[in-house]
Amino acid sequence: MNDPIGDMLTRIRNAQMRGKSTVSTPASKLRGWVLDVLADEGYIRGYEATTGENGHPAIEISLKYYEGTPVIRELKRVSKPGRRVYMGVNDIPQVRQGLGVSIVSTPKGVMSDQNARSNNVGGEVLCTVF
Repeated sequence: MNDPIGDMLTRIRNAQMRGKSTVSTPASKLRGWVLDVLADEGYIRGYEATTGENGHPAIEISLKYYEGTPVIRELKRVSKPGRRVYMGVNDIPQVRQGLGVSIVSTPKGVMSDQNARSNNVGGEVLCTVF
């Protein structure tokens, strides 16, 4: 698999289109950090580490719905393996005039765009959520 973050975001999108309450994805530290930001911002209920088939570690993600519609309306990958996108603190984009969130991988860890601005750090823009 070339793009584990893109794979996880696609699994979340597909599960929400089908109305699933949970979705499973292979475990990694970076995926966990991105899920921490999604949980802190209120886009998912949470996640927990489990063991998938063949004994490989996995992450079970609990999706969040409001009156039957998914809380996450739009989930886009920005920085891809073929084209990395790095931005300084002044260039980090606001998603839908601040209603959405950009997830940024910085030297101080993976954080939302608002936290990156308050910590005055830039980095790789992983994805945007609305």
